[in-house]
Amino acid sequence: MNTLNHPAVATLLDQLFVASDTTKAEFSRQFSNLNAVERNRLVADSSHRELYAYAKNAHLAVSRSTGKLLYVLARLMNARTIVEFGTSFGVSTIHLAAAVKDNGGGKVTSTEAESSKVIRARENLANAGLAQWADILEGDALETLSSHAPPAIDALFLDGAKPLYPQVFALLEPQLRVGGLVIADNAEGSPDYLAEIRNDPRYCSVRIREDVELSIKLEE
Repeated sequence: MNTLNHPAVATLLDQLFVASDTTKAEFSRQFSNLNAVERNRLVADSSHRELYAYAKNAHLAVSRSTGKLLYVLARLMNARTIVEFGTSFGVSTIHLAAAVKDNGGGKVTSTEAESSKVIRARENLANAGLAQWADILEGDALETLSSHAPPAIDALFLDGAKPLYPQVFALLEPQLRVGGLVIADNAEGSPDYLAEIRNDPRYCSVRIREDVELSIKLEE
């Protein structure tokens, strides 16, 4: 079974990827038109919360190939419990929830700070018929995951504000099981995280293509 091939899911993903391309281009155009002072102010925010709020209409979705990679990895390891940092409009969440469903059940716990995106992501999951396999926590991920993260995690997907990767990883690492995966999209945007995960003897990491860092936990 491959839920991604279901007509309702495949059609919705096609629509979302087209919308992602369009909204990313529009966001880039609007951002480049800001004056230098405003651009620097948004970028200088270490949490990137203001920048992501500015991009609330941009999908900021994973690529098609990264979406399929998430599905393949989750199916390969028979993941039942997945945590995602950064929902946006739910494109990656759909891929992960499809994998959990096809693995026989479980839950994706995802996080999103922008309330309007939470609404849209939940709608997209419902339209894909995958709502029961995913929960989206609204608010600051460091706060919501500190109290709502599952006690045992098979896989962690990092795709939110890049400066927060180290903090999210530190928060959830104790719950990640041995043999569990950490998948970090656009990891070059978080050099502190890369230095940490690559130098931790408990983990083995490899760069997949040029934008995804894949790490496996080998021991506690």
